[in-house]
Amino acid sequence: MANNKPTEENRTSIDEVNDTLTGIGEKVQSNPKVVVWSCIAVTAVVALILLYVYVIRQPAQNAANNALGQADIELLMGNDSIALAKYQQVAADHGYSAGNLANLNAAILLYKKGDYEKALSYLKDYSSSESVIGASAKSLEGDCYVNLKQYPQAIDCYKKAVKISDNNPHYTPAFLLKEATVLREQKDFKAEAAIYEQILKDYPAYGTEIGVDIKKYLERAQDAAK
Repeated sequence: MANNKPTEENRTSIDEVNDTLTGIGEKVQSNPKVVVWSCIAVTAVVALILLYVYVIRQPAQNAANNALGQADIELLMGNDSIALAKYQQVAADHGYSAGNLANLNAAILLYKKGDYEKALSYLKDYSSSESVIGASAKSLEGDCYVNLKQYPQAIDCYKKAVKISDNNPHYTPAFLLKEATVLREQKDFKAEAAIYEQILKDYPAYGTEIGVDIKKYLERAQDAAK
């Protein structure tokens, strides 16, 4: 009579899975209290997560988005002062993406008013890794420093904007051009010329796009550097 018991050679992966499940089953039977309390703990964690998402986080996000939307409407209607107050309120009362964006919008309106110090305070609370908006926000920070005649800080911001913009053919050379302008103000003509050379090399079409003769700017900087 043939022996139906599988040998070590012909054991399948299914046999191994069955053995594993049997072992787990034996552990469950021998430690029922541990299993029960483990299940209760997992259930409690899941319940807390769901409570946070649907009872706390979701309503808070909705409230923040609604408040931001009201500020946007005021801005579209041309009520800049009211919009600014609302953006500032959203930034103060709410987090999430709405609060973050409110910081940027408040900074833009404060810059337009000429309140550069206060605009900087909101820009420093704004964060974005997005290559266009994030770089533009950092460039605006540089513009604030320029108006405050804090040129080293302005150059640092423009350099960061260039890095964040990730070689965008429309934005990166614009930030480089701002940096060159500040370098000229500091009479660092050699560094200024190097910036124009970089623009001509890496973004040859940019000057034509904005109607500026970058070559003339380069020649002017080179003459001043002699």
